[in-house]
Amino acid sequence: MLAETICSAVSAAGLGIAAVAAYRKRFLSAARIAAYALVPLGLVMTGAVEWIADTAFSPVAWAGFGVLGAAWLLFLSTRAVERRRAGRAQTTGGVEPRAVAPSSSSPSRGVTAAPPRSAQAPTDDFSDIEAILKKHGI
Repeated sequence: MLAETICSAVSAAGLGIAAVAAYRKRFLSAARIAAYALVPLGLVMTGAVEWIADTAFSPVAWAGFGVLGAAWLLFLSTRAVERRRAGRAQTTGGVEPRAVAPSSSSPSRGVTAAPPRSAQAPTDDFSDIEAILKKHGI
């Protein structure tokens, strides 16, 4: 009963503000304010406010929300574990875990080390960068 009274008062105040806005020739904002003001009144008339008020003060309803939250957490945690297991089985082929980046941890094939700095020509500034990129397969 109290919630319905508060919602009705909020609607009346909003419609009053909309009337003032319309008096000041701001019809668009007056229509928008009136629309917002009619929402609480509509909720009271449909009975949604009574249902929400009964739910908010019901310990059984709060226990139900707790059970739903626990079920949601269980669902999410099982999905996370399932994804980890699927990712692990897909990468390793079911044998044993491999390195995360095996190409960077293994030595490169067919690429020789860059020559010492003194042996390089002064115009060839990017050869050491090219050697690093080739070493990583880029």
